[in-house]
Amino acid sequence: MTNWTLAARAAKMNPSVIREILKVTEKPGIISLAGGLPSPKTFPISAFAEACAAVLQHDGPAALQYAASEGYLPLREAVAAMLPWEVDPDQVLITTGSQQGLDLVAKVLIDAGSRILVETPTYLGALQAFSPMEPTVVSVASDDHGVQVDDLAAKVGTGADRARFLYVLPNFQNPTGRTMSEERRAALVARAAELNLPLIEDNPYGDLWFDTPPALPLTARNPEGCIYLGSFSKVLAPGLRLGFLVAPRAMYPKLLQAKQAADLHSPSFNQRMVAEVMQGGFLDRHVPTIRQLYKSQRDAMLAALDREMAGLGVEWNRPAGGMFLWARLPEGLNAIELLPEAVERNVAFVPGAAFYADAADPRTLRLSFVTASAQQIDIGIAALAATIRARLARPAPAGTAPTAPVAA
Repeated sequence: MTNWTLAARAAKMNPSVIREILKVTEKPGIISLAGGLPSPKTFPISAFAEACAAVLQHDGPAALQYAASEGYLPLREAVAAMLPWEVDPDQVLITTGSQQGLDLVAKVLIDAGSRILVETPTYLGALQAFSPMEPTVVSVASDDHGVQVDDLAAKVGTGADRARFLYVLPNFQNPTGRTMSEERRAALVARAAELNLPLIEDNPYGDLWFDTPPALPLTARNPEGCIYLGSFSKVLAPGLRLGFLVAPRAMYPKLLQAKQAADLHSPSFNQRMVAEVMQGGFLDRHVPTIRQLYKSQRDAMLAALDREMAGLGVEWNRPAGGMFLWARLPEGLNAIELLPEAVERNVAFVPGAAFYADAADPRTLRLSFVTASAQQIDIGIAALAATIRARLARPAPAGTAPTAPVAA
């Protein structure tokens, strides 16, 4: 029998809690409010069929060949043109999903023991990307408007322990669905510049606003102090595995070298298909249909929560876009412990504890409203409420003081 010796960093690699929960949702009859998957109804299949034929007919040999690590130039030009600040295509790096962008940032910016800052809570996939580089991850206090700027200076550190960057999702954040206000964005960028603290701005959901577009990106306010990550997964299709990053010229070469070592380049055929689909303002016509669908499903979930959770002491927010809603159980309940009981009633969610770098709130949970129909949402939220009601009806453990439910 062969004995394999694992690298120390392998111990830092852990399975995604969300991916494990998704396995549970494969059980017949389960209504999943757990996964962060875009709705398949939004995938522009006919547009891709036409683009596929066009690419193979007019550019087949190049589309099927190795290509430049930077990415297909017309696609990089299209990305630069659609961003709301002046971007040179030479600053755009096409990635294999925005998740690869996080991996590249980790490899280039993090040493073992490096301090990095994140929101409270933050995206689980980012924590997974950063962890193998063995950083010290420090949470910055956050509220409904995002990072609390006053806490930034206290957490940034000094000398060799100075934070390498702050990772932040200003728009319809995963997991909470919250959006950073204009005032908070301005204050955060100004304070980060004063502290000489780089920002990693992740924006996969920014186009999915329902009524009003979010404020200007952080990167647009200080392009030299930020790396910006974007994705085609939420506005076209995640199976393409295409994203992009925009980096200051000083950072771009090392990110490119990390990309070359990782996979040489992202799929050149997929890049050409996306560039073909994007011609003629396709996204300007297509994305509003996604917004309309997701808004109707968010409204269905909010209505179901208002109806089913009345008097249970559950709290939740009302996101202005994106794919997620954040909820908090009554005092004394634990979302991880509640999940198996909810699955028994054929509904699944994601416990919120996995999204915290430290000091997790066990009462929190994430609900996704984009892949379930309005009818499924109604049934699922009713089942979740019944699960909570049943748990609250149980006698409290000895020595535990009962708490009175407060309406949301």
